[in-house]
Amino acid sequence: MRIPHDACVLVADGRKMLFFRNEGDANTPNLIVEDQHQQANPADRHQKTDAAGQASSTTGGTMGETDYHQQAEDRFAAEAAELLRKRALANDFESLIVVAPPKTLGEMRKHYHKAVSDKLTGELDKDLTGHPVDQIEKLISAA
Repeated sequence: MRIPHDACVLVADGRKMLFFRNEGDANTPNLIVEDQHQQANPADRHQKTDAAGQASSTTGGTMGETDYHQQAEDRFAAEAAELLRKRALANDFESLIVVAPPKTLGEMRKHYHKAVSDKLTGELDKDLTGHPVDQIEKLISAA
């Protein structure tokens, strides 16, 4: 995937988001970190206080356990989409590439604003938040 000059690149997962700007050209990208956000999201077992509830129903089912860790990751993905909306409406970028694991990317898509969708030039469903910048450049370019 080509990364246009001055494109905004968001690399995110359920706990961390990195905003890059391509200072290079489409053939030789040079991603520079513009901003980053991270949230503390302890393991689900550390967020629970009680065992799963039981409820009667006419179908005989029970309520499952709530995954607080996943809920926090989904909220974080929605927050990332909101930040993209604000930046898109402020004309902060003309071209956008979003890189995130499949589950996070799916959650973000639910919250994309039209202004974000209009500027979206590519998506990559990979978790690259733990990779060094030069590897991120290579992996996006190779996609």
